[in-house]
Formats: sequence, C-alpha cells, structure tokens
Amino acid sequence: MSDVPRVELTPAAAELVRRLRDAHGPLMFHQSGGCCDGSAPMCYPAGEFRTGGADVLLQDLAVDGVAEPVSFWMSKSQYEVWSHTRLIVDVVEGRGSGFSLEAPEGVRFLIRSRLVDA
Repeated sequence: MSDVPRVELTPAAAELVRRLRDAHGPLMFHQSGGCCDGSAPMCYPAGEFRTGGADVLLQDLAVDGVAEPVSFWMSKSQYEVWSHTRLIVDVVEGRGSGFSLEAPEGVRFLIRSRLVDA
C-alpha cells in the first residue's frame, strides 16, 4: 500500500492549484471532520492553518508547475474513518467555504474517494 498515493488531484484541481499558487504562494490542504464544509478540503497558504497532534499528514503532493510540494492534512478522527480510501481532490462549480482560497473563483474543491486494498 505504500506505493499507492493516498491523495491525488484531478487535472482540473491541479490547474486550480497552479493558479492559486501563482496568486498566493506555497499552499496546503486540510480536511477536518468538523461541521459546515468539513467534508470539503480547504486550501490555505502554507502554514496558515496550524496543524498538530490531532492531524495526519497524508501526502505531500507534487503538482506539475508548482515548485514545492503541497501538503494534504486530515484530522486524525476523520482519517480513522477514511483510512481505507484513496482521496481524489476535484473541483466543481459553486461556492465553497469563504476560508478556502478558491472561494472567490466561483468553484470549490471536493473529495471523491475510491476504496484501496489493504
């Protein structure tokens, strides 16, 4: 399972990440288990969302055209539920959370998932 990426970006999500990187600098994602947009990955400038012992780093994403990896974090409690899945970050039209960098773009990130073999 170590060879299987835990997180991947669709081509549309990768393109949005490149645009957001150009506008805001290095980026990170966090997906919490909270209310509101808790089921949607939130994109922040790298380091703006404080992670700690209650979070798990799932992957440092290599995105073509982005100089540095984009870290993808998840709350431990949510990871316990999603640990058997491969997360696919996609983007769709519509407004997501006002806290995520893509909100003014008229689109939002969302998670699709696929079961993985243990």
